[in-house]
Amino acid sequence: MSNTARDTQGAPPSLSNQEFAHFQRFIFDAAGITLADSKKMLVTSRLGSRVQHHGYNSFAQYFRLLNSGENPAEVQRAIDLLTTNETYFFREPRHFEFLEKQVAAIPARQNPIRIWSAAGSTGEEAYSIVMLMEDRFPGRPYEILASDISTRVLERAKAGHYPMERARHVPKTYLQRFCLKGTGKLQDTLLVDRSLRAKVSFMQINLNDRLPAIGTFDFVFLRNVLIYFNQQTKREVVARALSVLQPGGWFFIGHSENLNGISEGVKTIAPAIYRKL
Repeated sequence: MSNTARDTQGAPPSLSNQEFAHFQRFIFDAAGITLADSKKMLVTSRLGSRVQHHGYNSFAQYFRLLNSGENPAEVQRAIDLLTTNETYFFREPRHFEFLEKQVAAIPARQNPIRIWSAAGSTGEEAYSIVMLMEDRFPGRPYEILASDISTRVLERAKAGHYPMERARHVPKTYLQRFCLKGTGKLQDTLLVDRSLRAKVSFMQINLNDRLPAIGTFDFVFLRNVLIYFNQQTKREVVARALSVLQPGGWFFIGHSENLNGISEGVKTIAPAIYRKL
């Protein structure tokens, strides 16, 4: 069968257990993510269109393409598809309340407060932080880095254009001040104001690899990503993230996660909030 794309209508081929195992290994090697056996349908739905796009009759053919080293762009696309997760603005509100309290406690200084949204996905977390900083601490210097392994979601994050349903936890005053409401064909969407988008730096970072030179931070958000890693990978990823957190800095993870047996370099302060020793 040639690689020429054929008619992509209809359902993709079925994914055998052996083929699924190949993709489990692929995403573990690429991103350190452990796909549970229950994620077989997710792989079928997310990669099925790529199988069809290339005119393949099986997932095995698509896996061979990824494994050949001949198409790095397709490898990145597959990683993007398997690592993208839906999120929303001001997720886990108590974390933002805590962030506000701790920023207020930092004495005035010339060097900026630095915050890393380390698994930033499509950007809602980073923009939530910007809205908070602009509202509660106008004039204070700060820098926000948002990173993700997926280039595709980073492009969406830079655009700052979202379904309105993701803004259900955004205060109305923030929507009025910091967002533009879509009209016509863009009804039920919002666009983060250009001035806020300019305050976030976006970078592709694979948390399963050595970190690039990104400096040190006062706050690191690594939320709702550890659940996808096995225990050893969790230790390695957390150690990398903590290596760029200032002593006494604050570390946030998801409420369904914990650092028990993962790191001894932090102290628990509140649910899913830690302070670096």
